[in-house]
Amino acid sequence: MSARVEKPHEVVERALELSRADGCVVIADEQSSANLRWAGNALTTNGVTRSRTLTVIATVDGAQGTASGVVSRAAVTPDELEPLVRAAEAAARGAGPAEDAQPLVTGVAPSPEFTEAPAETSSAVFADFAPALGEAFARARAGDRELYGFASHELVSTYLGTSTGLRLRHDQPNGTLELNAKSPDRTRSAWAGRSTRDFKDVDPAALDAELAVRLGWAQRRVELPAGRYETLLPPTAVADLMIYQLWSASGRDAVEGRTVFSKPGGGTRVGERLAALPLSLRSDPYEPGLESAPFVIAHSSGGDRSVFDNGLPIASTEWIRGGELERLSTSRHSAALTGLPVAPGSDSLILDGGDDRSLEDMVANTTRGLLLTCLWYIREVDPATLLLTGLTRDGVYLVENGEVVGEVNNFRFNESPVDVLGRATEAGRTEKTLPREWSDWFTRAAMPALRVPDFNMSSVSQGV
Repeated sequence: MSARVEKPHEVVERALELSRADGCVVIADEQSSANLRWAGNALTTNGVTRSRTLTVIATVDGAQGTASGVVSRAAVTPDELEPLVRAAEAAARGAGPAEDAQPLVTGVAPSPEFTEAPAETSSAVFADFAPALGEAFARARAGDRELYGFASHELVSTYLGTSTGLRLRHDQPNGTLELNAKSPDRTRSAWAGRSTRDFKDVDPAALDAELAVRLGWAQRRVELPAGRYETLLPPTAVADLMIYQLWSASGRDAVEGRTVFSKPGGGTRVGERLAALPLSLRSDPYEPGLESAPFVIAHSSGGDRSVFDNGLPIASTEWIRGGELERLSTSRHSAALTGLPVAPGSDSLILDGGDDRSLEDMVANTTRGLLLTCLWYIREVDPATLLLTGLTRDGVYLVENGEVVGEVNNFRFNESPVDVLGRATEAGRTEKTLPREWSDWFTRAAMPALRVPDFNMSSVSQGV
């Protein structure tokens, strides 16, 4: 094999040429990333990385059905390409028939930019952000607070080719900013986060000003016991709950009676009202500012994701419409098993249907309640009810007569996202947000703040 085969689309084409399997899918992921980190009002590290990962999926037909083998490797050289293809074929021949086997996808128009060079990020993405961050450091020092955090930007160009003729490409930018402000004695802490495609819409000065207000609230401390409290969940906390609900909305699991979306006696709860408010939960790969891959990219099979669905178009999907459960996630295989529509999962999530009030407006309309900053360490307790537990973090505030009057202790909570939707009495303005807990896996979300009249703070936590 010639050493000239270096461009991602050429690697995909060469791997497909080398394949001796009945079917083949090749995915080349070209990744570049840039990051900044800071502590105590000073930059500490920065860096840029680049990498390539190649995944080969071989399918082999047999008397009992079609088997699949998947092998992924990083930094594959030209001499290593054929052994990689052979390893995938050997894995397929050594496996039993794949339960999720389907014909490989056909009939999808090729991406015009499939043969173009991959997109790349660099430290230039922070050209405007870094100086503004430096100014925020100066204001923080003057205000007797310390800023800690990191900014990360990643660009992944994915090239997908199949033996059935698909030639698809998607460029995915992904930027995150997490900023903590702390008092010099570390007894007070506040957090803010943002999701961005290019850091042009991130304002460090505005974030620092927001955190300064929260640290000011925390100068008064109020101890509260565990219990049920009227609680304002900010968009980031709502996102963490709704993302876990989406991950748990498997059509097959629901039909098999194993989830909160299973109907007692058989079937699913599709068509049932879940939210008291007319809320809609949807995914859309073309949502402005939250764009994601418009086709399935599956490096492995599991749950309702199948390697046989690679390249399958993803449409805008309403999971909940007007408060009613509309869809559960399915692959082509699980859709055929359950009789549900094909609905592959997407990498964006939007909850809308509330009014245009901001979180500040909702605070002003609160007689007595709690205002959260974010949720943390979320874990599942009971899949049958989707009961989750987790902690509050970086600021829980007491609201009385429309004003924040102090900071209270942290709590452990026990709640189901489905129950939270069912009990929420107010939803505010939908806005882009960064999930605090799931930001390593899911960043493209837009959520409103929610008012829950009886959020269950099950015990007191001693965390900051």
